[in-house]
Amino acid sequence: MFKNLTTKQVALYLTALITLFAAIFMGCLVWLFNNESSFISYGILIGLFALLCYLSTNYFLQRFVFRKIKLIYKIISKKKYADNEDFVVEGNFDKVNTQVARWAADTEKEIKDLQNLEDYRRNFVGNLSHELKTPIFAIQGYLLTLLDGGLYDEKINKKYIRKAANNAERLQNIVDDLEIIHQLESGNVILMMSTFDIKALAKEVFDDLNFLAKKKNVKLLFKEGASASISVMADKERIRSVLNNLITNSIKYNDEKGTTHISFYNLDDKILVEISDNGIGIHEKHLKHLFDRFYRVDTSRSRGQGGSGLGLAIVKHIIESHGQNINVRSTEGIGSSFGFTLQKSNQ
Repeated sequence: MFKNLTTKQVALYLTALITLFAAIFMGCLVWLFNNESSFISYGILIGLFALLCYLSTNYFLQRFVFRKIKLIYKIISKKKYADNEDFVVEGNFDKVNTQVARWAADTEKEIKDLQNLEDYRRNFVGNLSHELKTPIFAIQGYLLTLLDGGLYDEKINKKYIRKAANNAERLQNIVDDLEIIHQLESGNVILMMSTFDIKALAKEVFDDLNFLAKKKNVKLLFKEGASASISVMADKERIRSVLNNLITNSIKYNDEKGTTHISFYNLDDKILVEISDNGIGIHEKHLKHLFDRFYRVDTSRSRGQGGSGLGLAIVKHIIESHGQNINVRSTEGIGSSFGFTLQKSNQ
């Protein structure tokens, strides 16, 4: 009954309560003095008292209480009120309380998001600086050695020039990968959607990476049950890049004589593609950062394997640009599984 009251209702209830006590008090006085003629005057007086009480109570609530509420609304509301515009609270006190609580929760979330973004920005700048610094210092060292006379030493001149060129190529790869991520994030990349057989594409990637797998003595296999053709609707070359990156990582961080499997699972109108290995695995604390730019689980080992450190970030952006999801499951010493979904083709 007394929930969700407006200011006028609050003023009315207060007036009724005060008037009741006043009427009882004045009625007692009339009864004590036994003055029947004063009952009419008594009734008029009570009516006037109730009217004045209501007006004053309502004015007090509007003038003092709502001034405080208006101040709160100025803080939490995105709307600009004109100086001559009457401010009206939308609803009752309960709604005001709900709005303030919602604003506080939203503000807390916004602050937390901004803090996370700031942490991410700080880490990204630091990682980018480190990634660029390594090949730049290497190029600088090789060139200075050549300028100091190494250019005329046949034992090292070609070797150092080749190493400087390799590091320059690494710099170019980092810049190219950053450009790809920027395009994917900004939505400037137009996906060339088409229908294709995802298993046939995976076999092409297996064939392309067979030399790398043989070098590491890793077997590339389709899991049992993945014999049938599966048509999907996606950007074929982008998905080729995703498969190439995930399978390459699986080979690089697999054990000697390990195995990399690719599996396909039916999910109604989608297909789950999963690349699994029985390699070194990844500690749980690293999993939530695995798709961050330049994030490396083992810095020294990862950098020794080559790459820009942006591969998984690009993979994530490509899959999300298709409106799909990617996830990772991993246990140290057991292996890792990267899975992503694709839309089935209706054809």
